[in-house]
Amino acid sequence: MLVIGIDPRVVDRVLDHLMPTDRLVVTSPRTDRNDRLRRRLTSERSLARLAGRVQVLDEDVPAEIESYDHVVIAEPISGDGAGTDKVIEQAREKLVPGGVLSLATPLGPPTPGGAGTEIGRLAQACAVRSETVFAAFPPLRVHHLRLGQPPVALASRIAPAYTPTRVPVTRDMRIDVDGVVAVAAMAGVALLTQRLFRRPFWLIPAAAALPVAAFFRDPRRLVPDEAAEANAIVSSADGVVLSVDEISDDRFGTSNTSWLRIAVFLSVLDVHVNRSPVAGRIAAVIDEPGGYADARHPNAEHNNSKYTVLDTIHGSVVVAQRSGLIARRIVQRSRPGALLSRGEKFGHIRFGSRTDIYLPADSAHPTVAEGDRVTGAETIIARWI
Repeated sequence: MLVIGIDPRVVDRVLDHLMPTDRLVVTSPRTDRNDRLRRRLTSERSLARLAGRVQVLDEDVPAEIESYDHVVIAEPISGDGAGTDKVIEQAREKLVPGGVLSLATPLGPPTPGGAGTEIGRLAQACAVRSETVFAAFPPLRVHHLRLGQPPVALASRIAPAYTPTRVPVTRDMRIDVDGVVAVAAMAGVALLTQRLFRRPFWLIPAAAALPVAAFFRDPRRLVPDEAAEANAIVSSADGVVLSVDEISDDRFGTSNTSWLRIAVFLSVLDVHVNRSPVAGRIAAVIDEPGGYADARHPNAEHNNSKYTVLDTIHGSVVVAQRSGLIARRIVQRSRPGALLSRGEKFGHIRFGSRTDIYLPADSAHPTVAEGDRVTGAETIIARWI
């Protein structure tokens, strides 16, 4: 990783998230700040373990030809379009194909022709993720841009992305931001009901807030050590296996038409977060309108669905998010071109539903059977042959 500039808050955040095999280069003409960082790396016990993997250079951008998986521009960009183009081009030259560039602009309406306008255009086309940081002063809009088509093989080398759309409740439990909004709405209804009626009708929406929050729960999941093997395929959802069968389907724009399909039913009591069963690159997201039959019924195949088509080193894989009798909204938060690691979250379905995984029939064999209970990201449901 390369960090251009030496804003202490940004550097500290990067140091906190370095993985054991990562190497970091920090470059800045601010020699006073560079010296302070060098002293910290040698004096602070918490950072001493990183001293051999962190290099601090007294220059603006390193002149040597070297490529990095991730480049961070540490200081917010607020100059004009020409200056922005120069900074981004310098950083881009240091990225490997498919690498990520992280940068920030001040929050607020962009000045015509300014940095916010230029970066906004890039974000529309290239953002892996964008987020607002209110803890900074002034608040910032941070963009993580993947400039160029990433190779499919890169997906197997990355860890699941941090998802800012989850609100932590405990160390191992989070609530999806949609759930926070729903609970807040319930609380508002309870407060309004209490003011309008003398009888305790407000207890009804207040009591409903807890199960609504539980539905949107997002527990911490760890891909098991066994799934670190290249041939392991994990479940996309929590639930019960409805069926394991071979079918023909030519709707997905791939050369493969014969699929091993593993269907999982999610009740209203299950975790409804959807995860990628394999490491790959999203090739397409296909919306297919339909009905709202009970997800356990054969007609559920024709329900309103969203298909995420993944390119992998083993061939194409498809994850189908299907609505159910109660489920009415499918959320898919990743866009075509994005990389997903095995077990990474990419969306959810509201209330009872079904998730199907399509694997090339001649390349994978199942390890589960109808009626088996599976856990998203943790249960191995199939293996590559």
